[in-house]
Amino acid sequence: MTKSGSQNSKSPSQLIDARIKELSDWRGDTLARVRALIREACPEVIEEWKWRGVPVWEHAGIICTGETYKTVVKMTFANGAALQDPSGLFNSSLEGNTRRAIDIHEDDKINERALKTLIRAAVDYNRSKLKKKAPAAARATARKSKKT
Repeated sequence: MTKSGSQNSKSPSQLIDARIKELSDWRGDTLARVRALIREACPEVIEEWKWRGVPVWEHAGIICTGETYKTVVKMTFANGAALQDPSGLFNSSLEGNTRRAIDIHEDDKINERALKTLIRAAVDYNRSKLKKKAPAAARATARKSKKT
């Protein structure tokens, strides 16, 4: 299935802008605030639009998604189970071995400092995974160059 022509011509950031505007209620406000906090915590973040309309923030891998439902804005951290969460922000998807999520309800107050710390921890985790992968790639490149 292909995206509609209007979506194909828009960048992921523009699609996220449109989602925030289209919600036009507390969910849009919350998604906009979460987005701003992500950008503050990781100015180099890359915004993506995946899985039929889910905002995704990446830096050296997926940091988190920003899903919107009728009663909740859900931030799902791709590798949340590997992250320290001393402030106890994770309150959803706690049973899995990989992901963790934060469900934000209409009247919830976001602990902005703790959330930015968690976002930075996710970026650091992604970077550490890349560093572990890099030596193997370097070894493969070295082996190829010896053969020629």
